Formats: sequence, C-alpha cells, structure tokens
Amino acid sequence: MAEREGGDRGSFGCGFGGRGRGGDRGRGWRRTAGRRGEEEEWVPVTKLGRLVKEGKIRSLEQIYLHSLPIKEYQIIDTFVGPTLKDEVMKIMPVQKLSVIPVRRGYWGNKIGKPHNVPFKVTGKCGSVTVRMVPAPRGSGIVAIRVPKKVLQFAGIDGVFTSSRGSTKTLGNFVKATFDCLLKSYGFLTLEFWKETRFSKSPFQEYTDLLAKPTGKALILEEERVEA
Repeated sequence: MAEREGGDRGSFGCGFGGRGRGGDRGRGWRRTAGRRGEEEEWVPVTKLGRLVKEGKIRSLEQIYLHSLPIKEYQIIDTFVGPTLKDEVMKIMPVQKLSVIPVRRGYWGNKIGKPHNVPFKVTGKCGSVTVRMVPAPRGSGIVAIRVPKKVLQFAGIDGVFTSSRGSTKTLGNFVKATFDCLLKSYGFLTLEFWKETRFSKSPFQEYTDLLAKPTGKALILEEERVEA
C-alpha cells in the first residue's frame, strides 16, 4: 500500500510543516509580523497623535488641560516611556484607554511631597462602593490587595479605605477604586480659585498642520474586464 504525501494526516498537508497554524504562513506568523511592523513605526490616526509625533505637544498636562481624548497607546509611551509599569488584575475586553490624571494632597500641614488623597472621595461600580479618607503621613495604605495595588500605581502612600458590596467581583472592585481616583479633580479647593487664563486648543492652534494630508496616497487600479 503506497504512502500518501503530507504526513500522517493524509493528503491534506496541514501538519506542522505545512501551511497550517504552525507553519510559516499560518495565523501565528501573520500576527507576529503585524506586531513587529507596528512597533517599528508609528503612524498616527488621530489629530492628537499627529501633534504628539510632530512635537507640538510635549507633556500630558497639555492634553489634560484641554480635555483631549487619548485613543492611541503610543501617545502614553512617548511621554512616559520605560517608566510605565503595569500588572494584570483581571483579563477582560477593553474598548478605550483608561488614562486619567491623579490629584494628590496632604493631611494636615503641607510638608514634603503630596502623599495622600486631597479629601474624602467615594467611587462606585455595580454593587461595589469604595470610600477613601486622607490619612496621616506614615500610616501607609490601609486597604486589601486589590485597591492597594491600584493606589500604589497612582503614587499614593497613605490613605484609609473602606468598601462594601460584592467585592468578590474583581472587575467592579478595580473600577470602583479607579472611580475614586477619577473624582479627585471633581472638587475645586482653594488653590484652584485663581483667575483662569484661557488659551487656544492645540487643534485650533495647529489647524494648518492638521489640514495637510498624511500618509502615502493609495492608488487603486481598476481591474480590466476583457470582453
């Protein structure tokens, strides 16, 4: 009985050496090649990305000042770079970049660097509610593992926390803590009671630059249909 070509799987030829998932032309190769090409050169697709790549915006403070949405992760990599740290809390689908400014304050006298939340703040997501209260310097982060990790990444050294609800739902617990930090700029304290000097948005200031076409022109050739 003659042997068939293509290995033990018959004449289909979908073994490890063929054109299956593990071969050179499989799905894994395409994804790896796409990621390598993406990491080599960043082509911005948003107006904010174009201004960052051109050097017109030089800090995250300019972005937050005008409340510009960040829709490309390369913008964060440009300003933060290798100092950015991350940790997997829970794997779940994400539709947007969750990047926010965190406001820090003091407890009592303003000695040293800000180490605390500026005031009492409460965050909620689903059935989970998290409340943060300023703590004296040296108290540390009084919280369990989930919010403690988030607060450490936010640069907060001392705070009292309390939570209630279904805290076993890890995703809601993390989002409730994130909501607390988000609301840190929701209350204007005395240091923000100054005359506001309004300035043009970067989109208005660099209108001429953004009006120019970007990228290479794509020329599509029409297929000729022979009669």
